[in-house]
Amino acid sequence: MPPALATPLEYITVLFHPWVALGVLLLIVWLMSRMALLSWADLSYVLPVTSVGYVLVAIAGKVLLNEQITMKRWSGIGLIVAGVALVSGGSAPQTAHPRPEAAGPGQ
Repeated sequence: MPPALATPLEYITVLFHPWVALGVLLLIVWLMSRMALLSWADLSYVLPVTSVGYVLVAIAGKVLLNEQITMKRWSGIGLIVAGVALVSGGSAPQTAHPRPEAAGPGQ
């Protein structure tokens, strides 16, 4: 069992370990990209598309780490893919981009 961190300073120093710093950096990139996606499209479109990450993680685990994925989990992955397909084939996005207002009299 790893030793417990006793002081707040020890918690801060852990952030500077290379793998932890890389994880924090990737989390920041993920957050910024999700915020950008949400500024371009409705949540009902963005959320299912970002859930494709679950599919990618499962496939990476199978290929890179030789994990055993049960049929129950594969069926869950199939449901995620089906949900993304249903959402992508739905109605047009409802997010309206603001139009520049026409210049009125005296402007």
